[in-house]
Amino acid sequence: MQGGFVLARQRQAVILEEARRTGAVRVSDLVTRLGVSDMTVRRDLDVLASRGLVEKVYGGATSIGGKSTDEPGFEAKSVRQRAQKEAIAALAAGLVRPGTAIGISAGTTTWTLARALDELPGLTIVTNSIQVADVLRGANQPDRTVVLTGGVRTPSDALVGPVAVQSLRSLHLDVVFLGVHGMADGAGFTTPNLTESETDRALVEAGRKLVVLADHTKWGIVGISTIAGLEEADVVVSDDGLSDNARETLTGQAGELMIAETAETAEAEEA
Repeated sequence: MQGGFVLARQRQAVILEEARRTGAVRVSDLVTRLGVSDMTVRRDLDVLASRGLVEKVYGGATSIGGKSTDEPGFEAKSVRQRAQKEAIAALAAGLVRPGTAIGISAGTTTWTLARALDELPGLTIVTNSIQVADVLRGANQPDRTVVLTGGVRTPSDALVGPVAVQSLRSLHLDVVFLGVHGMADGAGFTTPNLTESETDRALVEAGRKLVVLADHTKWGIVGISTIAGLEEADVVVSDDGLSDNARETLTGQAGELMIAETAETAEAEEA
């Protein structure tokens, strides 16, 4: 690989994926795999460590995560599964109709969805995400209404707590798009933040239809608190990396499972 901002992000995504898959990575192995210098790999590890994604150790780095209360910041989560999130967002955007009222929870996948709604007119959007609200307000849609709930800010830039819950309980939305920390049989859709769970439940209850956005790496992850059961989702939008077991479980319990094809898969099929 050559240098550059975009390729650096690609290298870091590869390193992070390997660290999460095996639990640890070695600088020497990454030098061989990525075809870059020792110093370049160490800089990439520094970047990932600064975002709370890995922990540097002698000769490499180890994966961080797995605890039910782990809650990475927005920036840390934004570099994960970018291609999958963009594919999921593009597919989910097709479920939004002009002139409707929708809810969008906090999260990097839902933030990606917000960016995909630029061309839709007449939307009223309620969100408890500062990042989502910023994207939506910047869109060139003069007939768009963006409502940002109040509340206490979490590490993932969500507004949560009694103020947020109270503002959501009086609303009636056509569709709610929910981002989650994890999804699993039995535990359902979960979050590592107890207060955020209560706020997300209020958002879910405000909608007539629930659409959950979750890439394949969320399967099997269980946060400390359940937002909703798998059966409460009218639609789950995931990507083509989702395992057969996960697909079978979601198809059996959720209303509908939609699978987004990632750019990597499309390129492989065309080759």
